[in-house]
Amino acid sequence: MPHRLSHSLAVESTKEEESRQGFVTGMRRYVLGDLASHMRTVYENKVKANYKRKNGFTPQDGPSIHKEMRKETLFKFYSSIRNSTQEMVWRSVLPSISRSDRELASKVSDCNKGMDSIHVDPNLEIPRYISSLDVHMMPGCYDTERYAGDVTQGALYDNGLSVFLMGFLGPEMDDTGRSVSQFISERYPKFRPKKMLDIGATIGFNTLPWLETWSDLEIHAIDPAVPNVNYGHARCKEMGKPINFHQMDGTKLDFDDNSFDIVWSAMVLHELPSDKVSRVFSESKRVLKPGGLMIHMELPLNSIVEPYEQFYLDWDSYYNKEPFYKSFRDSDIKKIVIDSGFKEENYFQFIIPSYFNHGHDAVISAARDSKAVFAQNIGKLQDGINWFTFGAWK
Repeated sequence: MPHRLSHSLAVESTKEEESRQGFVTGMRRYVLGDLASHMRTVYENKVKANYKRKNGFTPQDGPSIHKEMRKETLFKFYSSIRNSTQEMVWRSVLPSISRSDRELASKVSDCNKGMDSIHVDPNLEIPRYISSLDVHMMPGCYDTERYAGDVTQGALYDNGLSVFLMGFLGPEMDDTGRSVSQFISERYPKFRPKKMLDIGATIGFNTLPWLETWSDLEIHAIDPAVPNVNYGHARCKEMGKPINFHQMDGTKLDFDDNSFDIVWSAMVLHELPSDKVSRVFSESKRVLKPGGLMIHMELPLNSIVEPYEQFYLDWDSYYNKEPFYKSFRDSDIKKIVIDSGFKEENYFQFIIPSYFNHGHDAVISAARDSKAVFAQNIGKLQDGINWFTFGAWK
């Protein structure tokens, strides 16, 4: 069963709805576990061997494997079932949200009323790569408002991810932020940040753990979608964490130069066109204080994983309405960071073990390792998951 939301904005589901959500979680575990494993076996025992017999060598990259696997009945079955379960994630939680959307909007409005820690910009233009596409096949994407103050999309993301993540990211779905913040704290014990920017924070899942790592940290979370900003601010407040939320585009930051100690994002950059990624880096450098840290958690680059993993992870780019997913993973991210103004010697990449999958001691051990590299299962929602992170010091 998926983790139930513990905060006061949680909507009430019927027993039938809870059963449906549990079924979808179980189906995703089957698809991403058993079925994915079987697909790998078909590749190793059939497709790879046939390819080598025909060409004299094995497939060298993900696209070559994708071309061959598309012919396989199992891949078609896997893709169809995975696609269907992705739609079912959202459908399983929408009825309970729709039943209480007005009550939820009123609760969020009351929670945010009179607060100077929330900033909405009615003149902000929502980028087309958000407004014209249901990213992750989520109906309405992040930005849809059906009426003034509607926070359905924020609630949909919150409740939907509790089904989607299958428990891998912990009860508060904050494993990424928790793992990375604890890793940074241990690896750089003299680093004492006072002010942090979270770019593309959505509703604050991976924002909150940074405040647990550094309790006096002033955090500003930004997102272009107003339902996320309104819902996220109220959610964090109800969870007892004071976070400043701003409706803002990460490529056009409305903050002063040299004003943050950390600029952070989690699983955001692969949703952006290539030119916007470099713009995020340039803006990050501008707003960072000297000695400040830019760090991003992302999908592993295709250059650091073997060909089958390239194929497997790039599935979303073709079938899950994430058009920039593969172009990001194909990019020379180090070069883009350096071209954005950071010095080459200040660039880094880490593979960080998941806190909830490996435990606190594993995170600390990795932070003390000179290379911080775990070779297996980077970025996949399976047992033993690890997180790919990169960035630079200013």
